[in-house]
Amino acid sequence: MTQVTDQRATTPFGAVSSWSSPGPLRPPPDIGPTDRLRGWLVTALLTAVAAVTRFTMLNHPTDAGSPVFDEKYYATQAWQMLTGGWVEDNPGYGVVVHPPVGKQLIAVGEALFGYTSWGWRFSAAIAGTVLVLLVIRIVRRMTRSTLIGAVAGILLIADSLTFVSSRIGMLDIFLALFVTGAFGCLIVDRDDVRARFARVAAEGRIDVTAWGPRLGVRWWRFGAGLLLGLACGTKWSGIYFVAAFGVLSVYFDLSARRSYGVRLPWLGVAVRDIVPAVYALVVVPIGVYLASHWAWFASETGVYRYMPGNPSAPSDPIGTDGFWSHIPDALRSLWYYNARSMEFHTQLTNSAGNHHPWESKPWTWPMGLRPMLYYYADTGVTGCGGSQCVKAVMLVGTPAIWWIAVPVLVWMIWRSVVRRDWRYGAVLVGYGAALLPWFATIDRQMYYFYALPMAPFLIMGLALTLGDILGRARPDTIPRSAAGAFVTTRRNERRSLGLLVVCLYLGLVIANFIWLWPVLTALPITPSAWHNQLWLPSWR
Repeated sequence: MTQVTDQRATTPFGAVSSWSSPGPLRPPPDIGPTDRLRGWLVTALLTAVAAVTRFTMLNHPTDAGSPVFDEKYYATQAWQMLTGGWVEDNPGYGVVVHPPVGKQLIAVGEALFGYTSWGWRFSAAIAGTVLVLLVIRIVRRMTRSTLIGAVAGILLIADSLTFVSSRIGMLDIFLALFVTGAFGCLIVDRDDVRARFARVAAEGRIDVTAWGPRLGVRWWRFGAGLLLGLACGTKWSGIYFVAAFGVLSVYFDLSARRSYGVRLPWLGVAVRDIVPAVYALVVVPIGVYLASHWAWFASETGVYRYMPGNPSAPSDPIGTDGFWSHIPDALRSLWYYNARSMEFHTQLTNSAGNHHPWESKPWTWPMGLRPMLYYYADTGVTGCGGSQCVKAVMLVGTPAIWWIAVPVLVWMIWRSVVRRDWRYGAVLVGYGAALLPWFATIDRQMYYFYALPMAPFLIMGLALTLGDILGRARPDTIPRSAAGAFVTTRRNERRSLGLLVVCLYLGLVIANFIWLWPVLTALPITPSAWHNQLWLPSWR
């Protein structure tokens, strides 16, 4: 008689499952969270709260009715796009050094509300609101918990870095939205791939070939490629996420093939997965990036539109013959346009004498040690109840969130490396793509708003950590013994204490956000209240 052994497998979410088969261990079926209606109701409620915070006093402040800080570039360029055929045609009109997608989105708001503060900030507020929705759904999917998804949403609503960035007509909020959306698509694609493997395994077809089955068309990964293309079409730093998410997607595929007992998983990835991944996450973004310049290609007056053979080229004129002459002139002109933009960025260095009083370096970003002052006025300001009033908008991360970034990152690394928790590893990939590449160009002039794409991933990691503190819900069962009753009581008390800690922390975050509200929205305050908001010497 054959002896059947009891094998135990750990699911991706930590639950232990029993198997009574001598065959290879495979993940148990995972249908995800079943409270769909409640999940969407919670998502809708928190997204509505986010919208209220982002749109309240959106038209305030302005510089005598004109844009503030770097809005002066993007609001103006967006208006020129709107009134000039969706293309920038005058390099002297502003610093034309970024791709067009973000400015086109700002122009949509200006088309609705005109050249007003509502106009040039409307699209950013929409993006900041949708970003909250995305983070809620992504965390909910990764944790299979509507509660932890809601915790992530509350944290992002109260994150003052994303809050201020959602209320100013600049590009970074769009970059953060697109890369977060691409990350979410890859998380859904991971679940979809494993569901396909489960069906193949149930049909007994895993071992048909040594490298495993084909996975078919993967529309979620294709969607990630589209969003990454839009990210690159907003700012070139989107390329960092193209590389990072490409590696992450291939790792997800390798992990799935190994989990389902494919005999040669590495060969399976090489044969089945790498080429489709390159198409979806490299070729598609390149195509989207080129397509984002549609108006420029169609124009007669776009910046650097006709450069081959143009003797007025500022530098390095493009000839009409030579090795590259077989490439269409339009693409050669676009290459020239991008090269001039890159030249601007590479020359904007400290060693070349370019300094800004509010610049910061990437080692200060994880804890938000060097914020930015977007707006400040102390002349003719009234309404604070004192003889002198000031107004300010400071881009600063909520300290209750950002100041614990280092221990949260340590916990994330430990969970990824030691406990092999894929969720933390995936979030770290996104966080690292937003931070680490900037260390390669440390001489470049940098600002804290470059850290905005880090914020959603910090929030995700923090929500996962709070989920670990909260602990897993235990089913209500009747213990069969006194020992069982003791264990059940200990587990219930452990979760109750975890819930208390999480609630107290969320209360602290919300209180901290409310405290900062005046310097996030330019409310009139007294000079002493202003100085009370400057907690660190580096904030001054």
